[in-house]
Amino acid sequence: MCPSFASGASRRRRLLCRVPRRRPRETRVLLRSRRSRLLLTAGIAAACAALGAFALGTPSAGIHLHGVQDRQWFNAATARSLDLVVTADEDSTLKSLKVTLDGSPVPTHRDGRELHLRPTALPDGEHQVSVQGAGRLPFTRATITRTFTVATTAPALHLEKVAAGRPHSPVTVHGTAKNAAGVVVEGVRAPVAADGTFSVNVADPPPTIKVVATDRAGNSTTDTVRATRTHPLLRAAHLTALGWTSDPLRNGILDLLRQKKLNAVELDIKDENGEVGYASQVPLAKEIGSAKGYYDARATIDALHKAGAQVVGRIVAFRDPILATASWQGGHRERVVQTPGGEAYHGGNYGQLSFTNFADRTVRDYNQALAVEAASLGFDDILYDYVRRPDGPLTTMAFPELGGTTPEQSIADFVAETRNKLGDQGTFLGVSVFGIAATRPLEIAQEIGALARQADYIAPMVYPSHWGPGEYNVADPNAQPYDIVRRSLADFARKTDGTQAQVIPWLQDFSLGVHYGPKEVTDQIRAAAENGMPSFLLWNAGARYQGDALSVIH
Repeated sequence: MCPSFASGASRRRRLLCRVPRRRPRETRVLLRSRRSRLLLTAGIAAACAALGAFALGTPSAGIHLHGVQDRQWFNAATARSLDLVVTADEDSTLKSLKVTLDGSPVPTHRDGRELHLRPTALPDGEHQVSVQGAGRLPFTRATITRTFTVATTAPALHLEKVAAGRPHSPVTVHGTAKNAAGVVVEGVRAPVAADGTFSVNVADPPPTIKVVATDRAGNSTTDTVRATRTHPLLRAAHLTALGWTSDPLRNGILDLLRQKKLNAVELDIKDENGEVGYASQVPLAKEIGSAKGYYDARATIDALHKAGAQVVGRIVAFRDPILATASWQGGHRERVVQTPGGEAYHGGNYGQLSFTNFADRTVRDYNQALAVEAASLGFDDILYDYVRRPDGPLTTMAFPELGGTTPEQSIADFVAETRNKLGDQGTFLGVSVFGIAATRPLEIAQEIGALARQADYIAPMVYPSHWGPGEYNVADPNAQPYDIVRRSLADFARKTDGTQAQVIPWLQDFSLGVHYGPKEVTDQIRAAAENGMPSFLLWNAGARYQGDALSVIH
């Protein structure tokens, strides 16, 4: 209701109370058509957006990508053979497709109703391939995207030392396999932590344990580690086979054992003459007459074990005049070190037909057969000596059957073969090496790192009388036994670091140029102990040892 107004109210105020009149029809139609157009435009835009989102979210719309799955991994081999194939339900669709790799257009090759993309030289890392084309609905497009990874570098595998008790006793293998997805140790799968570390128990380990690390792309790294037993304290004296038959020489060493100044005897199995001290049953030893039978192996070993001694069996490997002579005369000249002209190598100071060919299969098998036989007879250790080539210029020698292998690698392989043939007998394997092998391995083909990876211990012959003036900055090594032994053994400790091998040195208990009494022998023992090497082997060709130089073993 309009309020009443006083008399004489202005005409303008009365007009304010009139009822609103309807707009003309043409005006109403015009407003409705504008509103409809706005609503229609908004609806179409919303529909297009919805349809476009639907098309982009739909992976195919008649387009297919073969040859790669999303999040797939490729190694070097599979990446080289990568062939991505695009197909479409409609041929017209195939013609309009756009293919990109890592955001850049790439050329494709058409073969019938297929488009082929063969990426080359893809770097390591994540990649993305995308295929785009028209969708099935207006204003839409279809996209297929695959993300994949190329990894061509195998996992970095590091194995820690494996400590073992008796043969076949359980061991734990620890290591790191960087970038590995899985690790298998002798058939047992080991869980790998985020930092790549792993640890797994092996119930019945072989002497050499195989470990394989594999990444998501299938790259793998294989390594081996030996279940190494720590050699017990070894304080031994050298004795030849004939020396054992001599009452004075044998009793002198047995006295030192009773006094607990020694706890082991190194007894020759095969010596520098090629003679085998016991009645070996190895066929080649019997054939060439090297088995002399100077001592009864089982009875001797039993007697020494009862006396509380370990028994180290020394095998002079490749200096073997008996085998060299029999082979040369019997038409098997490949068993002998030769000159480049095909004659027998003169052997330097050792005489002609003194060195057999370390690369020859028969020579290797012969020495390894003696090692296996000796282990079965009860020797606690097999200690190789002369496991080297003759010293002298390599150009003056020829080794049939060596092929493309270096002398150093061939000899290390020989030691590894012996390790495998000894199997699970529980026998320690040692290798005697020249003192100069730490600094000049090529002169005698003894590469310490390679040998240490195959043997339980390295036995360097660091006799002071065998060093030249100035070696290791020692002016007169023969007159300074402590200095030369301490410095040279420190070098061997560095060369064997990171391997399972211990260092058990040969020390000098004889006089050559300088008189050696108890003090000179004690100085060497002290120098070895200061390098963390309490074990040692004493050498005296006449087997006469100075008990005053030795302390009692507690």
